[in-house]
Amino acid sequence: MDVWVIWVIAAVLLVVLEVFTLTAAVGLLGGAALITGAAAALGLPLPLQFVVFAGASVAGVVLLRPVAQRHLATARALPFGIDALVGKPGYVLEEVNGRDGRVRIGGEEWTARASDEDLVIPAGATVDVLLIDGATAVVHPRE
Repeated sequence: MDVWVIWVIAAVLLVVLEVFTLTAAVGLLGGAALITGAAAALGLPLPLQFVVFAGASVAGVVLLRPVAQRHLATARALPFGIDALVGKPGYVLEEVNGRDGRVRIGGEEWTARASDEDLVIPAGATVDVLLIDGATAVVHPRE
């Protein structure tokens, strides 16, 4: 079996392992193995193949991994789903009190309750969403 085939098999195994670990390091090692496989296919001797693998691995882990981790951290920081509704404005459709009511938030109709039991918010008022409790928006009148 040719050496370049072994490098390609190692690259595939490392990329599959990356899918399970999600470390952004093992996949970069797989990329380095793929680059080394290409170098081996061009006829580079085995000792130089190890130099290519080491150089590509270090370059990937030192240069590319921090960029990948920064992008992953940014994606996780953005709220989505019901967490994205907190802080958004809403429009009161039916009077909201401490027990029930209806508001429109971002084009969707939600059941709502006021943040304070004694607070009554009339229909037509603008409110801010404080939190989502199950399927109910807890709101407070906008000042």
